[in-house]
Amino acid sequence: MLEVADIFRAHGPSWRHEQRGHLSVGQLKVMSAIESCRSAALGGHALRCSACAQPQLAYNSCRNRHCPKCQSSAAQRWLDARQADLLPVDYYHVVFTLPAPISAIAYTNKELVYGLLFDLAAETLRTIAADPKHLGARIGVTLVLHTWGSALTHHPHVHGIVPGGGLALDADRWIGCKPGFFLSVRVLSRLFRRRFLEELAAAHGRGQLRFFGEHAALADPGAFAQWLAPLRQCEWVVYAKRPFAGPAAVLAYLSRYTHRVAIANSRLLAFDERGVTFRWKDYRAEGRTRHKTMSLNSAEFMRRFLLHVLPGGFHRIRHYGLLANARRKCNLATARTLLHQPAPAVAHSSEAPTGTGHTQPTFRCRHCGAPMLILETFARVPHIRGPPVSAVRS
Repeated sequence: MLEVADIFRAHGPSWRHEQRGHLSVGQLKVMSAIESCRSAALGGHALRCSACAQPQLAYNSCRNRHCPKCQSSAAQRWLDARQADLLPVDYYHVVFTLPAPISAIAYTNKELVYGLLFDLAAETLRTIAADPKHLGARIGVTLVLHTWGSALTHHPHVHGIVPGGGLALDADRWIGCKPGFFLSVRVLSRLFRRRFLEELAAAHGRGQLRFFGEHAALADPGAFAQWLAPLRQCEWVVYAKRPFAGPAAVLAYLSRYTHRVAIANSRLLAFDERGVTFRWKDYRAEGRTRHKTMSLNSAEFMRRFLLHVLPGGFHRIRHYGLLANARRKCNLATARTLLHQPAPAVAHSSEAPTGTGHTQPTFRCRHCGAPMLILETFARVPHIRGPPVSAVRS
């Protein structure tokens, strides 16, 4: 199967040379990780099946969160941990999207703008839910950041999974939503728009925004205020989907969103003289005409892919309200008591302890499914680094 790694290995070195000085350290690290993933460069294990004696070489993964090959196991571990958080109530899917002009300046202000997107989407949901005119309850929210559209364009938005109800403000009862209805998207959209523009203007006043190229003039306060004015009138897209069919459906849905990367290897169709051809979905079209193919030259494909590299240490999955990490266990225990749900069973890891406080991965035979025996472990290839700058100058 064609992989993003194949494109990076074939054209990455020459493209990096052409783009010298224009790629961030984070982008270079992502390219290096994807090119090395599941190859001898990262080391691995020589294995033999304990049942059918089939030999196998298993190369180590890069574990980079932007790598298309490294997300399935990470997603499964995350979902296993979230299994205990599910409540016996309806769940809703909400989406908060930034208008195109703000998306354009977000690329050079990722940490600030993405952080505002997270915090203000959560604040909006919690504020409206706490209002007695709407729900009058404290709710929990899990938000997942996506920065791409289907064509790999820069399109920041957050997906939220929200239980259909919350704890009363005095925590003495559970208040559920109306059947099939969460909160008014019009009300959510208006508050989200107002709060986001307030915080963006405040960040500009503190000198926290950076502008380059065609947006350089926005560094001037007057020009920035004029640029913001139309955004106070346009519609901001907030979407709420009807409830899922039970907790199992919530987990199945989460598995498609939590650890997704800009493009999955399964969407790649061809890599030839025309460039890279992949499937994409045009949401402006209707019915079957939504599903289309697109071809980009390799340089443009890599450029678009790397648009979505997140700042180092930036968390793309966040929990708020009842689900915030500091009080999640206590809040969920209270909710289960009020909903008459027993506490979940404690999950046990299926990996074997090594006696050093770590767990040893279990390899399974691809032919019969039996455990594989590790015959040999080989180390990763050491990085070749240049001499210190001082040594070169001397």
